[in-house]
Amino acid sequence: MFKEQNEEIKERYELAMNRVADIINEDSVKEPFKDYFEKVASFILQIKELVEMVESSQLAKKSMNELKVLNESLYEDIILENYNVSYANPEYSMKTLGEKYAKLLSFLYAEIRGMIPYAYESRLFDITIYLELFVEIYNYFEEENEHTYKDVKSAIYYFVSDYSEITVKYRIREALDPELSFATDIIMNEDLTDLRYLYSFGEYITENEIAIATYLNNLDESAIEAMAKTYVEGFRKGFELARIDLSKKTTVNIRYSVGFERIVRVAIKEFERLNLKPVIYRAAVASIHKNQHHKIGYYSTSPNKQYDYDHRFDDAIYLDKAFTEQKLVYLRKAYDEYKELAKGYAGPAVMETFGERPFAPINKPEAAKLEDKQQKLAVNYRRDASLIIEDYIKSSEYSFTIIAYPIPEIGEYFEEIFNETVKINTLDYQMYKEIQQSIIDALDQGEYVHILGSGKNMTDIKVKLHELQNPEKESNFENCLADVNIPVGEVFTSPMLTGTNGILHVSKVYLNELEYKELYLTFEDGKIKEYTCGNFGDEEANRNFVKENLMYNRDTLPLGEFAIGTNTTAYVMARKYDIADKLPILIAEKTGPHFAVGDTCYRMSEENKIYNPDGKEIVAKDNECSILRKTEIEKAYFNCHTDITIPYDELGEISVYNHNGDKTVIIKDGKFVLTGTERLNEVFENA
Repeated sequence: MFKEQNEEIKERYELAMNRVADIINEDSVKEPFKDYFEKVASFILQIKELVEMVESSQLAKKSMNELKVLNESLYEDIILENYNVSYANPEYSMKTLGEKYAKLLSFLYAEIRGMIPYAYESRLFDITIYLELFVEIYNYFEEENEHTYKDVKSAIYYFVSDYSEITVKYRIREALDPELSFATDIIMNEDLTDLRYLYSFGEYITENEIAIATYLNNLDESAIEAMAKTYVEGFRKGFELARIDLSKKTTVNIRYSVGFERIVRVAIKEFERLNLKPVIYRAAVASIHKNQHHKIGYYSTSPNKQYDYDHRFDDAIYLDKAFTEQKLVYLRKAYDEYKELAKGYAGPAVMETFGERPFAPINKPEAAKLEDKQQKLAVNYRRDASLIIEDYIKSSEYSFTIIAYPIPEIGEYFEEIFNETVKINTLDYQMYKEIQQSIIDALDQGEYVHILGSGKNMTDIKVKLHELQNPEKESNFENCLADVNIPVGEVFTSPMLTGTNGILHVSKVYLNELEYKELYLTFEDGKIKEYTCGNFGDEEANRNFVKENLMYNRDTLPLGEFAIGTNTTAYVMARKYDIADKLPILIAEKTGPHFAVGDTCYRMSEENKIYNPDGKEIVAKDNECSILRKTEIEKAYFNCHTDITIPYDELGEISVYNHNGDKTVIIKDGKFVLTGTERLNEVFENA
């Protein structure tokens, strides 16, 4: 793929790499910086050896153990206790390099570590430009003086800025062009029974990846086909239910975790029957493309989640108004160049995993952090970027699906949990359709829903519902079955903001790979007014944690969704195996009522007519924020949607009240009591 480009860049690559090799033996930079440059240079020389092995096809000749040793050597600097003395650790960098340079040099090393996947993909251009930046910054330290800090910061800024047109363009192409088939080629062409293939991706490979690939290899082909078909059929149903013409689409973006290739291979063949080619791109490794610590694409188990968290705001090193404006220009230019590919984009088909140990991060003051101005710039950039993307990939013209499976790290009952998850993903569609319709019929009579916690849970919130103009033909709630959002098990709405007031409290919840303890959100007219958690001893740290990671640095967010989860089977599985804190939002949201902060579920597709199985049109798709799309679109959307679930055992009551004040109870003390829902309690009784 990169052969011609590599030939063009080869001379620059070799010159820069030779210069880096010289740094190891030079004595022209003073301590403590000498040690920094030597260690980073040593890592870069590992990359040089890796590039040579890839180019000469040596990796294919190595044994499983040799590949494992190589993989561990590439990541060892940021694993476990090694991270405590790594320059990739902002805390260690601050201690050894001093406050002036620590953030810049820790950032530089983290960016250079992105060379690992570039080497596996033979992307010499990407490696070379980082080599040249490293050498440039090293040169400034050879004659370190009062100007060096400014020179280094400027070098980083102009590096990111000057190359942003190229890097943004390639990232957009990665997301749209099936011809960029690095991962697809591995999945479709390698012998998946020979687990050496796992090391071809350039990701960190752990026992998770090896064990899940081994487990899937031991399953019958019929079991693999059933899982793949559930996944693909969910995607197809999404188009059918939204009445979107799938025949006009040409590509599907597959997002998954390394180790699940056997399922993905069959899924690719199933998608091909729908005339869809796979687009499979790696989760971002460069700060310019990252969305904090979240991983979107394909990826493996993180070698160190604290490392990911420490570098989630690395763009603070260079983010300013001029840069964001320029990046938006290049974003639009890239989409314009690939507009035909964008038209064929059918959406993402996501295969999530769960089971990793919950991660409670340490907030390090030494890590890069967005200043107030930068926070606003980042928020505005995400808003404006989403509007540009909407011009080329209309939300109303694509769909998605999400399914999840456990990984072996979940514990000794992995196989049992995996089998139960498969069952959960294929629960009785007809039964849930009928039960959920009973709940919707009751809710559609109401003016508001009142949710109360139980015991130590302090939730007490009233959610205001839209007023139906034609109840015979309209509904506020969507009957969510196993299509885009697998498994079955919820009814949801976009509530009115005005009149939605109260406290949402969860004792412990795992959101976007982070653990929150004692999360409290206070809503006033549907918007977050107060917020805190109990993760840290310091209240300011608690508030900052919520603001940065749940509210994405905004001062407030609206309540975009209220839902009642009905998947009691998933809830019982979670309690049986004590994995409630490890469930992904996808499943967790079905195990109790949930509240999503941010956009509604119908973001930018509000005009699409959507119907429940009973034929009623779902009309509650807007709220007081999203309706601004018609007049001030820049104020309408927030580009985030995070579900927060109250588990049944923390739930006192869910009741719906009509205009006369009459009350209908749906859930009482964690059990379904509404007529027509009793079957949902059977799994509790049999547990």
